[in-house]
Amino acid sequence: MKQKLNLPSINPSEITPPEIYARRREFMAYGATGLLASTGLIPNSAWADTPQKLSKKTNSQYSSMETLTTQQAITSYNNFYEFGTDKSDPAHNAKILKTNPWVVHIEGLVKKPKTFDIDQLLKLAPMEERIYRLRCVEGWSMVIPWVGYSLSNLIRASDVLGSAKYIEFISLADPAQMPYISSPVLKWPYTEGLRLDEAMHPLTLLTFGLYGEVLPKQNGAPVRITVPWKYGFKSAKSIVKIRFTEHQPTTSWNLAAPSEYGFYSNVNPQVNHPRWSQATERRITGTNSLISPKIKTLPFNGYEQLVGSMYAGMDLHKYY
Repeated sequence: MKQKLNLPSINPSEITPPEIYARRREFMAYGATGLLASTGLIPNSAWADTPQKLSKKTNSQYSSMETLTTQQAITSYNNFYEFGTDKSDPAHNAKILKTNPWVVHIEGLVKKPKTFDIDQLLKLAPMEERIYRLRCVEGWSMVIPWVGYSLSNLIRASDVLGSAKYIEFISLADPAQMPYISSPVLKWPYTEGLRLDEAMHPLTLLTFGLYGEVLPKQNGAPVRITVPWKYGFKSAKSIVKIRFTEHQPTTSWNLAAPSEYGFYSNVNPQVNHPRWSQATERRITGTNSLISPKIKTLPFNGYEQLVGSMYAGMDLHKYY
């Protein structure tokens, strides 16, 4: 029987100014010529520099019923250190990012290394719109209508060997396009990872758009993942390489500050960040300039009924 998420509704008055999360990149565009509405496919000749619509169906099974964060807020306040450390930097600096052509290399514990261009990825499965909550480790959250399909579709197409236990995501690191790539705050390229069962979970979304349009560059164009029960930095953006491994991969924030950013990084109101509490959050909708009142943070960001069984028996204070 299909389950619908029963996440708490947020009063429209409970809003914040842009204090948001969303990493990376501006509107990467597909053109409409030859659009296959039934599958959400877009031909490679159609990429443009203006926002274009993505054909998709809404997946109510995995969607929150909460008030959406505005598109303007989602795309104007971002964490994307390759384009600057200030939250307003990516929207300005990511405009130079070239998203066509774009390929994603599949390597590691697979039968044979593969390369998928963006059009091949788009054809792999029908597009869906899923409204996910996104919780930032810094204490604010958003509700975002993403467009994509379950990452498991790509994993199955990658012919992964049975010895693979983890998946590693590597983002673009091009100093010619990313002016802050020389910053010492992280070791580049940006790298993230999941346990393979986490990556195969149907909630884990290979994401190509938001608000029915292709991803803005500051939000991770042209392809990213979205893992809604984990803190936002786990959702790798602008992915150029996916590697399957037997051992847990090293990830950028865990390497930079292991006491603050664990490998799992499941949203857990009972495990505080060393510098602030994780028990509450402030919801950003973008429709009001007032600071929103704090709301309680839910275990696994409200997705516990769907993902909690993956962590049965684990000490979630140790494996934070």
